[in-house]
Order: sequence, then C-alpha cells, then structure tokens
Amino acid sequence: MMQGLAPKTIKYLMFAFNLLFVITGIILLSIGLVIHGIYHQYQHFLDNSFFSVPSLLVAVGAIIFFIAFFGCCGAIRESHCMIVTFCTLLVAIFILEIIGGTMGYVMRSRVATVAQDKMLKTMSKYNESKEIEFVWDNLQRDFDCCGTVNASDWLRLEKPLSGIPMSCCDETVGAVGMTNCTLESPKLHHTGCMDAFAHFAEKHAAKIAGVGLSLGAIQLIGIFLSSYLAKSIRNSYQTM
Repeated sequence: MMQGLAPKTIKYLMFAFNLLFVITGIILLSIGLVIHGIYHQYQHFLDNSFFSVPSLLVAVGAIIFFIAFFGCCGAIRESHCMIVTFCTLLVAIFILEIIGGTMGYVMRSRVATVAQDKMLKTMSKYNESKEIEFVWDNLQRDFDCCGTVNASDWLRLEKPLSGIPMSCCDETVGAVGMTNCTLESPKLHHTGCMDAFAHFAEKHAAKIAGVGLSLGAIQLIGIFLSSYLAKSIRNSYQTM
C-alpha cells in the first residue's frame, strides 16, 4: 500500500476530480444534444461539417462516463495499470476536446458563406417543395428576416413568386386587412436571413469552442493527478 500523506491526498483528490469529470461529461453531452437539435431544425442551410462537432461532443460526453470508472476503480484498488489506462484515456479526451473547440472556432468564419449558398439554392424551390416552404417560413418568422440578403431576393428568382411570402411580414399584417406581403408593407422584415442566421450560428459555434477549450483545461488537472498517483503506486511497489 502507498505510504505517506501526499499519495493519499492525491488519491482523495482523484475521487473529487472524477465527480467533476462526470459533471463535465454531462455538460458536454447536454450541449452537444441541444446544439445538434438546433442545427437539425435548419439543416437545409448548413453542411454536414456543422453537425460533426456537436456529434463529437455527444460522443465524448458519453465516453467520459466509461473513463471515470477506471479512475475510481484505479484509485480504490491503487492499481497502477488502471490509473495509467485512465491517464491515457484522459489524454485522448483532452485531444478530442481541443479538436472540437478548434473546429467550433473555425466554423464561425464559414457560417455566412455556407448559409448564403444554401439559402439561394433553396429559395428557388419554395413553391416546389412543401418542406422547403415550411423551413423558409419558420426561418423568416423565427429570425424576423426576409430573403437571403433582403426581401427583394424573392422577386429576383429565375421563377419569381407571385409575391413575397407572408412569413416575411409580422403576423399582425393579416389582422389589418392585408392579404399579401410586399416591399411596401409596414411590417416587412428588412433584415436578410443570411445575416440573422449567421449571427445565430456563430454564437453556437463560439459556445462549442469555449466549452471544448475550457473543459480541456480541466482534463489537464486530471492528467496531472492520475500521473502523480500512478507514479506513487509504482514507487510504493518498488520499495516493498
């Protein structure tokens, strides 16, 4: 068994860290699921790379529960092998979180470009697909926006619509006797959906980056503690 106060202190700190480690797993899992759900609503305006990062957070959050088992059992049994395994897995998780954080930061610069391309392509299908119509109407109502750059985009399509979609105007327009939404409507949404949606997606990408990098820092503490505990266990066996 280990002798001295320091190894025992590290051992108890390992238990405390594992509790914190599980909490970070819950946070990663929750944020990944929430952001994945939000992105799924607007999947027509994003490419697959935007779903890879929240999916990575979900995977890492789930794996953390498995890794915590090695940390707790290794500390209880004072098993050098289990502690080393725990430390190695922590390093892998740390690398994945840094990758996720970096990808989240990089995605911020791509949101506007990807969204603009996807929006322009789907606008022309507004009258051809009920799904596209539903998605665009929800987008324009949720973000109080209209068109990709502005409302006139709806009138410059290869197959122009008969008018601007009603979702481009506040719901109160119908209540005052207006049957369609026009560029002269007082309740028209003047903000382009590309800018509104890009700002929205950038905020979530920034959250991913912040979570990945900040929780990665917490993993460094666990790597240090587990390395120190493994060294203490090994030294105690050598002196027996």
